[in-house]
Amino acid sequence: MRGPRRLGVWLAAGALALAGCSGGGGTAASSSSTAASSSSAAASSSAGRGTYLALGDSVPFGFRGGETPEVYGNPANFVGYPQLVAQKLGLDLVNASCPGETTESFSDTAAQSNGCENRAGVAGGYRTTFPLHVTYDAPDQAQLDFAVRAVKNTDDISLITVQLGANDGFLCQASTPDHCATEVVTVAQTVQQNLTAILATLRDQGYDGKIVVVTYYALNYADPTGAAGTQLLNAGITSAATARGATVASGFDAFQPLAQQAGGDSIAAGLVLPNDVHPTAQGQQLLADAVVTAAG
Repeated sequence: MRGPRRLGVWLAAGALALAGCSGGGGTAASSSSTAASSSSAAASSSAGRGTYLALGDSVPFGFRGGETPEVYGNPANFVGYPQLVAQKLGLDLVNASCPGETTESFSDTAAQSNGCENRAGVAGGYRTTFPLHVTYDAPDQAQLDFAVRAVKNTDDISLITVQLGANDGFLCQASTPDHCATEVVTVAQTVQQNLTAILATLRDQGYDGKIVVVTYYALNYADPTGAAGTQLLNAGITSAATARGATVASGFDAFQPLAQQAGGDSIAAGLVLPNDVHPTAQGQQLLADAVVTAAG
């Protein structure tokens, strides 16, 4: 994330700090039924206890910045909390998350994302340059459509997780003169509305199983501006989850105890990568533990 640390209002999900992310061709076409044989599914246990569909942005994807193109070329190099949850619960994982996804681009690939389908002023994004953990049916298929097809075509989905919203804030920071200081409430409201609609769509497809919505952590809990902004965003996310019968796994609460032992700094606590906004392996484990508890 660029800019002063006080702009950690939106903290986690993925401003793509990856040069050359806009080039390349589309991902190979595939049916949703083949997604379960993707690298994400292969990384999880096949104990036959059901399927876990993970949706969202770069945090569940397992993204980290500063790697070489060769590393980004193999999605198995990226391990997010969904892989850890799947292993713990013995579920087959379909991880459809995409770095830079916003609550709008999740439903419409023509909408502005923060690096998944496109970046501001740049055609193309992560999924047109590098493979995701699953292959979508087409380059213009939205993540929501992938999820709907998965729900329709997979009869043993027992868990869905969703983590979205931070990239909406990153875009606001990058596009407003005051770096989203006065627009933060509006962004949180938009995230709540969009996420409510996303969850409603999943329910309308007949999925009545467990949905866990994951909220965001703070980079620095001792920064009242940043922590308050993250809590505002999380409040909108939580309201959307409550309205549609989903359970919340609090990323904010998961990181706070260890961060406070390091003066409030999640990076100093070893939970967030240096010069990045994405979780370390320890941070991903804490998020996984929160999801497992919420799904229990």
